Amino acid sequence: MKFAIIVWFILLPGVATSQGIVPGNKQQGAPAPCVETMPGMQMCPQTTPAKTAGQMPGRQMNGGMKEMMDQMEPHTFLQQIQHHASSGTSAEPNSTSTPMLMTMKGSWMLMFHANAFITDTQQSAAQPGRSGDKFYSTNWLMPMAERRMGPGQLTVRTMFSLEPATISERQYPLLFQQGETAFGKPIADGQHPHDFFMELAALYDLKLSEMTLLSFYLAPIGDPSIGPTAYPHRASASEDPVGSLGHHQEDSTHIASDVVTMGLTHGIVRIEASGFHGREPDEFRWNIDQGKVDSWSTRLTIQPRQNWSGQYSYARIVSPEQLFPREDQERMTSSMMYNRPSGHGNWTNTVLWGRTRSLADNSKENSYLLESLVRFKTSNYAWTRIENAGRSNELVNGANPLPAGFEEKPIGHVAAYTFGYDRDVDLVPGVRTAIGAQISTYGVPDALTLIYGPHPYGVSVFIRLRPFSGKER
Repeated sequence: MKFAIIVWFILLPGVATSQGIVPGNKQQGAPAPCVETMPGMQMCPQTTPAKTAGQMPGRQMNGGMKEMMDQMEPHTFLQQIQHHASSGTSAEPNSTSTPMLMTMKGSWMLMFHANAFITDTQQSAAQPGRSGDKFYSTNWLMPMAERRMGPGQLTVRTMFSLEPATISERQYPLLFQQGETAFGKPIADGQHPHDFFMELAALYDLKLSEMTLLSFYLAPIGDPSIGPTAYPHRASASEDPVGSLGHHQEDSTHIASDVVTMGLTHGIVRIEASGFHGREPDEFRWNIDQGKVDSWSTRLTIQPRQNWSGQYSYARIVSPEQLFPREDQERMTSSMMYNRPSGHGNWTNTVLWGRTRSLADNSKENSYLLESLVRFKTSNYAWTRIENAGRSNELVNGANPLPAGFEEKPIGHVAAYTFGYDRDVDLVPGVRTAIGAQISTYGVPDALTLIYGPHPYGVSVFIRLRPFSGKER
């Protein structure tokens, strides 16, 4: 697998240069006007003396280049897959836009997209030590490159997060969240940071016909075929600075080791199968975790219309949790996404169910989520996230070491209601900047009322930063 990492880096020449891309404009004095083919890129009818960033001479517009450009605004499911703007090999509706910077470098199409929040969170709690107020940053950066190679298309993609440096004490506050560890103890009322290496992946897509696509995905660190697009990359969650309570039932596998996926798409239907290492990343967030391929998943995705996407997935995961190494899990998820563009905005939604079942004792935890985000009057965003998430008695134990002989058991469901608003102020060219806030209130099961009180809440105030070419509005 070390060899695969080395090969991967060799295949990714100069992606970092995409951070210097500027939005394309018509060239003064050119013999004929350039036509913008997608944000930040122009196609000119003839070669100009000096090729600038964001331009590609018309004589280089071969069929492969045109096909890649068509994928930037996909109209078919196959084009949406080859765009590869989501995490792993997951899919959102064809009409979902992705703010990014992009340009051409030789035969490579280079892209860069990212999201970063600088956040202050304040929370209530009935017992000391449960509130965990903090100033921190959640963030990710994704450079990627695509080109024609042989009969198909090669995509190489990285994803990084600086959260190991921008989140202290290996967690940020999130009431009722549980899962993974910090300093050898379970995390309670907190969300762990992402690893620095969120994804290192190579993808190859081969069109068997106009309606059929065969795809391969190889990732020392990546996202197997289970669940919808993970919450950091879902359009419906793009303005929310914190994780979802159902993360560990719904999409926690989005950072997995040694992932191999094969998918076959025909028309509006796609079927995928993955093998991967089941253990979740450890609490040391700067390294690359590895292990044998011991787990598997499969996913069925259907995109019946431009604005709709649905999936059902199933996985068998070997020893996912460090605290319960002898426990294997079965996981099922099902989701539906709807996206509706408008002249000066967009409305995007996700309905999601996730369930984990312990194969050791047959205990089950279900989580349900509804996300809805609307952008209106170009620069305004309002959203809600409503959840009902199963919790276990590990949450009662808090951040204390688990006692000898501890057995994890379900204790009830927590309801969470989040509402937020932010507005773009765009202070820096090429960076969409917003100032916003959100509030969360919770419905608490009886077993947790003495710890959290009857009406716990959390408030987050933040600045959001996101690169864009200036054309996605």
